Amino acid sequence: MTVAVVALAAAGCGKSSTDSGGGDSQDGKYSGKGIGLAYDIGGKGDQSFNDAAYAGFEKAEKEFKIGGRDIEPQDGESDADKVQRLTTLAKAGYNPIIGVGYSYAPAVKEVSAKFPKITFGIIDDNTIQAKNVADMVFHEEQSSYLAGVAAAKATKKGHVGFIGGVDIPLIHKFEDGFVQGAKSVNPKIKIESQYLTQTAQEGGFSSPDKGENAAKGQIDSGADVVYAAAGLSGQGVIKAAAEHKVWAIGVDSDQYGQAPLAKYKDYILTSALKNVGGAVYDLVKSVVDGKPLSGEVRGDLKSGGVGIADSNPKYKTLPGVVAAVEKAKQDITGGTVTIKTQ
Repeated sequence: MTVAVVALAAAGCGKSSTDSGGGDSQDGKYSGKGIGLAYDIGGKGDQSFNDAAYAGFEKAEKEFKIGGRDIEPQDGESDADKVQRLTTLAKAGYNPIIGVGYSYAPAVKEVSAKFPKITFGIIDDNTIQAKNVADMVFHEEQSSYLAGVAAAKATKKGHVGFIGGVDIPLIHKFEDGFVQGAKSVNPKIKIESQYLTQTAQEGGFSSPDKGENAAKGQIDSGADVVYAAAGLSGQGVIKAAAEHKVWAIGVDSDQYGQAPLAKYKDYILTSALKNVGGAVYDLVKSVVDGKPLSGEVRGDLKSGGVGIADSNPKYKTLPGVVAAVEKAKQDITGGTVTIKTQ
């Protein structure tokens, strides 16, 4: 069973922010101005991580009939810029306020302490641990393990590739899972591995050209399946894979279904899913219900917090892929497979 992710709407990337007014929920319990959402590097329109958060934001807005404001990041911004952004949302009365990405940790920690009556959320960080903060994290290595199994079954050359956006512990989890999943199928499989940049400021999560060049290099070396955990940069990986008629594996969102990637979708074998949209929606619901989540909220394969997409019909027809992935799911959820991370 695949993870039930919040469906993505088509998201553009031109606006720096949107504000959809409103405030009271349908049942009158909620009195905030709406949802405050602050995007990570790459912003809305990445068809991956940020857009998954936006899908949860949009669903919650509509379902609970409350307002919302989502704000784009700026190039080269500092922690002080993030503090100012979150403070502006808090002073305006938005609740909850969610920082999309680990880079918001210092800002969320600082601003949440100043506004104890507002619930804050942060995705991909669990270091804050305050009474009014939900630390929303995931077992990315589990979905990446499934992606590795699928890649090893789909490759005709016994040669696959991993491209990480930035060389950080979070992205190492994706690589660790992918490598272990692929080797569980074929211990001798050749795996290319590359990180686009050492820091996010260098564009590892926001540069499709870097992703495209890295993928071309791996494909030229013989890889016929490439998996990218690189945010917006992953679009370049998918483009390169399609142009060279090899498989790409998407990340975070089901990238097969993304309209801006439609011309490449026949070459998107699957995507390693992370239900960021569901986490955003659940946090908003908890606030609207008057029972705000706090502390670590972790999504895993068993809870539906991570998973693998099966939207591409070819995924279901390639010999052995579905059966191998289903067995891997059972092994992980049953505890017979434990994925080692750095």
